[in-house]
Amino acid sequence: MGEHVIKLPDVGEGVAEAELVEWHVKVGDLVREDTVLAAVMTDKATVEIPSPVDGEILWLGAEIGDTVAIGSPIVRLKVAGEGNVKNTSPGESGADGIPAGASHGDRLPPAQNAVPSSSGLSRGSAGSPELASHPRRSADPRDKPEDDGVKKDRAVPSLSGAPRAEGEKPLASPAVRLRAKEAGIDLRQVAGSGPAGRISHEDIDAFLARGPQIARATGLARKDGVEDIKVVGLRRKIAEKMALAKSRIPHITYVEEIDVTALEELRATLNKEKRGAKGTERPKLTLLPFLMRAMVKAIAEQPNLNALFDDDAGIIHRHEGIHIGIAAQTPNGLVVPVVKHAEARDLWDCAAEVNRLADAAKAGTASREELSGSTITITSLGAMGGVATTPVINYPEVAIVGVNKIMVRPVWDGTQFIPRKMMNLSSSFDHRVIDGWDAAVFVQRIKALLETPALIFVD
Repeated sequence: MGEHVIKLPDVGEGVAEAELVEWHVKVGDLVREDTVLAAVMTDKATVEIPSPVDGEILWLGAEIGDTVAIGSPIVRLKVAGEGNVKNTSPGESGADGIPAGASHGDRLPPAQNAVPSSSGLSRGSAGSPELASHPRRSADPRDKPEDDGVKKDRAVPSLSGAPRAEGEKPLASPAVRLRAKEAGIDLRQVAGSGPAGRISHEDIDAFLARGPQIARATGLARKDGVEDIKVVGLRRKIAEKMALAKSRIPHITYVEEIDVTALEELRATLNKEKRGAKGTERPKLTLLPFLMRAMVKAIAEQPNLNALFDDDAGIIHRHEGIHIGIAAQTPNGLVVPVVKHAEARDLWDCAAEVNRLADAAKAGTASREELSGSTITITSLGAMGGVATTPVINYPEVAIVGVNKIMVRPVWDGTQFIPRKMMNLSSSFDHRVIDGWDAAVFVQRIKALLETPALIFVD
């Protein structure tokens, strides 16, 4: 048997380090070749690290949230054969500076450093899987063996105070949990009389005997616990980007009301045409492709809005290509996939690309190239868009267009109130390089195009 050290590989794109955001294995696991061991994040792209060999995990070299340099050892495996680690005498450093015979718990997350107790409570047992994550109460006299040969009476749960510490997981067998669920009992409110506070059927009986008044009273108990959540991965990237934007960019936000009744009628008509002139299937149109085409036309008249501001160098990089970022909410957080060269795409091409990028972002498969390079951004919460928002500019861009929800409102036409579909655009601009007048002209041009959508198709 030998040992094999896995280093953080070069994940491409010229990065020198990556943040560890997830472990898929733990010490003692048996893995096959190509088993995913971990996930690391570079910028906003997540990369999975597979195992190149079969083996048993001996050592994990980083904790969640750690920044790891490319080429650093991250996993040590026991493998058949010699492996890739030279034998060293005890006390000497092995390959890559890892001490020979490093303890399984060295440099591991706290949850993996636990040493199994003789009773096995810290690792759990086949009949009690819930013991695996429960802290051992070594000071509890009920954990001590009964060596006097006399069967002691079961401890009676106390009726006063909370049955266990705030946030402590109740211990119970599957049968007890099922009974509690069927009876509508919250096990967190039941005091356990078994070893380590384990809840038995007798404890359930005692709880029921006290009546529902106790359960209702404890349901209003004070809660003083505090959960500490480490900000890692995508959430940390978002936090850093937002802090940078708000600290360096003086925002000016301009909100304008737009009548999208005609646009919605046109969109519904176009969506009835499932296929184009050449018989190709067309994607379903949402508001975004219309807005993107309107922005392209407005930027042609005001190219200073399609720019990046290097405030350190004092240079505005004005781009000819219009690369529109679409802020998208995913299960892991906010990402901004980018529709490249919107100026060269028609309505349906914009829609197809938005759909493709949104699917990739939600699945976590979007590449770094697809998540970077935007020159202006659209942010939209759809039906949750609210009446007005104050979007944060995607630094170092100079403008962001926010879409609010569409609502039917009464509008005065000069003689009477008529129902119209109205929507607000809430747009923010970098006031260092975009004057309020220019921001207003830009939004008003978009308003005119959306309210008369036929103009979008006129070159």
